[in-house]
Amino acid sequence: MRISPRTTARSPSYILPSVIGLCCLSLLFMLYKVNDFATQTRTVAGHNLEPTPWHLFKPKTFNHDALPSRAYKLLQCSYLACRYRNQGNDTEEEEEHRRSATSVAKAPKCPEFFRWIHQDLEPWAKTKISKAHVEEAKRYAAFRVVISQGKLYVDLYYACVQSRAMFTIWGLLQMLKRYPGRVPDVDFMFDCMDKPSIKKTEHVAKPLPLLRYCTNDDHFDIPFPDWSFWGWPETNIEPWTEEFQAIKLGGQETTWRKKELLAYWKGNPDVGSHVREELLNCNDSKTYRAQIMRQDWDEEAKAGFKQSELSKQCNHRYKIYAEGYAWSVSLKYILSCGSLALVITPEYEDFFSRGLFPKVNYWPISPNAICPSIKSAVDWGHGHLAEAQAIGRRGQQYMENLNMDRVYDYMFHLITKYSKLQDFKPVPPRNAMEVCADSVLCLADDSKQREYLEKTRENSVPATPCTLQPPDSNLIKKWKKEKKDVFQTVEDMNLVNEIPGPLP
Repeated sequence: MRISPRTTARSPSYILPSVIGLCCLSLLFMLYKVNDFATQTRTVAGHNLEPTPWHLFKPKTFNHDALPSRAYKLLQCSYLACRYRNQGNDTEEEEEHRRSATSVAKAPKCPEFFRWIHQDLEPWAKTKISKAHVEEAKRYAAFRVVISQGKLYVDLYYACVQSRAMFTIWGLLQMLKRYPGRVPDVDFMFDCMDKPSIKKTEHVAKPLPLLRYCTNDDHFDIPFPDWSFWGWPETNIEPWTEEFQAIKLGGQETTWRKKELLAYWKGNPDVGSHVREELLNCNDSKTYRAQIMRQDWDEEAKAGFKQSELSKQCNHRYKIYAEGYAWSVSLKYILSCGSLALVITPEYEDFFSRGLFPKVNYWPISPNAICPSIKSAVDWGHGHLAEAQAIGRRGQQYMENLNMDRVYDYMFHLITKYSKLQDFKPVPPRNAMEVCADSVLCLADDSKQREYLEKTRENSVPATPCTLQPPDSNLIKKWKKEKKDVFQTVEDMNLVNEIPGPLP
């Protein structure tokens, strides 16, 4: 009898390919979910955010990394970069900072213009700031900031033009490092675009608290130091400490008597500014004593910013300041030259400009007759050399005194006073994300951004903020009246009659 050979059981031939296919599908699904999650992740660099609808600008573009690489970067920067910092309690180093902060030398008095902090927050002195107040201000904000137990959380709503949001938030992080354990818990909305939006005529019954870079008498918006104090990489403008020193040195390269006897302005007139458009008509060295230069930032970037270095624009005795779409960061750079700043009377003010006084730190130019007013100012300066030079020096000295110590002090006192008006305990919103120095650096998408961020990283030595003066509304009323009187005097002056003759 023939015995059949034993047959060995064999797996079906389709199982292995099926397993491999299933693994591939699972991997693809996982990658899809990771990428889908990443595309919903909003960052301070502007990822997955639309421009503010109240001030539109060209949407941001980012490096075209491969899909998995881009997703990994967003997740790494947003969710993992701050992880180790959060494990356990504060480090021994941070505890030492807090202990030693009280032993720092006695703090100086804050500059007088710090008194405006009380004035800006006065609308909420009686009503206080409720959580509902903050929530309602969201419709005017680009992002929300919550500081809780020394950590910074940000809830992002819209992208800000260029790197404004990134550098503003970086400044807040450096303030926390500078004053460890001293910054109170706080919750506020912030808009990073130009024009104030909380009109007093529309919100007088219930003012909404909103921080931004500028304000005026018609709005409740609360001014805060602008991003460019930490650098403006898109225009090749260094952080404030380095830029001021470079401009000051540039102003000293030519003596006062050898500086060009013209009023000089260089900038972008195509920003929806009536003042700048009118200023173009003043470009006549004989009739109006002015040299007006159009700046094209796109072309400047292509040329390596060789023609836009601010330190090389201090060769004229007179430099003109003209607002842009609203206020302009250029004011501090113009004053830094030491030339006589001719300020076309502005509609908006930032946090420090309210401490400047006409005919003390600058010469006012009438917005109603810009070209003739510039001519009159130059003619006056030509006939009053010592006085014009002294005003220019005082403007420069004002900006030199506004160092980063004072910038951080202003931020600290504003946030501290604001927090005392809150009638609720700040808690990070569900969608808010913690931000730390490592996460911001991780998101910086070019070398210039990272360079400026690293330059402005605060060291580990704690500081004591300057001493804030008490509120004095009468003093502020006095300042405003003095300015108004000078504006009117200059408006009415017939300076031409005081001049010995036309410029040579």
